[in-house]
Amino acid sequence: MKSQMLLLRFGEFTVKGKNRNRFDKTVIDHVKSLLKPYPRAKILKEYGRLYIDLNGEPADELIAILKNVFGIVSISPVIQTAPELQNIIDCALEFMSEKNIKDGTTFKVNARRVWKEFPHSSQEMNHLLGSPILRNFPGLKVDVRKPDIELRVEIRQHAAYIFCEVIQAVGGFPRGTNGKAMLLLSGGIDSPVAGWSSMRRGLEIECVHFFSFPYTSQRAKDKVIDLARVLAGYAGEIKIHLVPFTEVQTSFTQVGQDNLIITLMRRAMLRIATQLAEREGALALVTGDSLGQVASQTLPSMNVIGRATDLPLLRPLVMMDKEEIIRLAQQIGTYELSILPYEDCCTLFVPKSPTTNPNLRIVEKVEASIHELNNMIAEAVAKTETMVLRAGEAVSLSGDQVINEEWF
Repeated sequence: MKSQMLLLRFGEFTVKGKNRNRFDKTVIDHVKSLLKPYPRAKILKEYGRLYIDLNGEPADELIAILKNVFGIVSISPVIQTAPELQNIIDCALEFMSEKNIKDGTTFKVNARRVWKEFPHSSQEMNHLLGSPILRNFPGLKVDVRKPDIELRVEIRQHAAYIFCEVIQAVGGFPRGTNGKAMLLLSGGIDSPVAGWSSMRRGLEIECVHFFSFPYTSQRAKDKVIDLARVLAGYAGEIKIHLVPFTEVQTSFTQVGQDNLIITLMRRAMLRIATQLAEREGALALVTGDSLGQVASQTLPSMNVIGRATDLPLLRPLVMMDKEEIIRLAQQIGTYELSILPYEDCCTLFVPKSPTTNPNLRIVEKVEASIHELNNMIAEAVAKTETMVLRAGEAVSLSGDQVINEEWF
């Protein structure tokens, strides 16, 4: 008897020793949550991998969902059969009959005997399978280097698995296995990619977004919520904190240091995000900074801005160029939202010549001159609204203009 299954292979966390069971459980729990709409699909666990017995559920739909699970590096649709020679041969012939074989199509057999008590070696199985396949499909030719079809067979104690596709998945560490961090999420291209990159390394992410009504619109706020929804599609759910920033931001326009406005604004954002992190139990902050991209992302600027927090400041994109970041944004599904033409507070009150080399002593002196700054920051934290977004919720925006930069 044969059955259709999906083979899910785990990634680098499989070598993590004592943490292995915890990481395994996290991936399995994530997969189970995604399989709820597919009640006939069943999970079978084996060392270093999972099998999903489809029982009639649609393979393509499940592959599209499961390849975004952090910790899974690849997926293969497989046929399972009993680990007996004739069963394997019959199953392989049926498997090949479903392929689009033309005259000159090349193939090879790649058998792997994991169960050492099986009476035929891996090399023997290559010949025992290859010969009947060539007899039954005379248009096939053998090519052991770059075949059109590589028929793979794994022989294990309880079953043999036959497949030819290896579909790349997202990889990384299982969700939340390396702690929690707060992502400063704007409406641009970079910060959602930074959030995704952090989640891929096993961080649980909570988003912090700053809005400045009436200078920024509800549609700008909705756009960022939609970006967070895309990230929730990878994490299962995600929390977003919406911070009213108008009073804090406008206070910086009244000190006569226009070239420092962006530096002051970024430092205030880090201070607010730090307080939220302490409240939520997060141990780091994540930003979308890319070295040298804009005025606040020169090394002197990042140094002065980063002094506003004692928490580790993670910058996953710091050494990436814009084209690399755009490619990742397109890959993960945030790019089309990010380029929608709805302003955010990072684009407000931008001076003609923002400093690229701020002086920390002067910056701290300017902050000290704003007597109510600490109170305004505390009030912004107190008035922060929090939403929980779950995977599968639809995004709501559309548009065709481009926002070129974020986090000036």
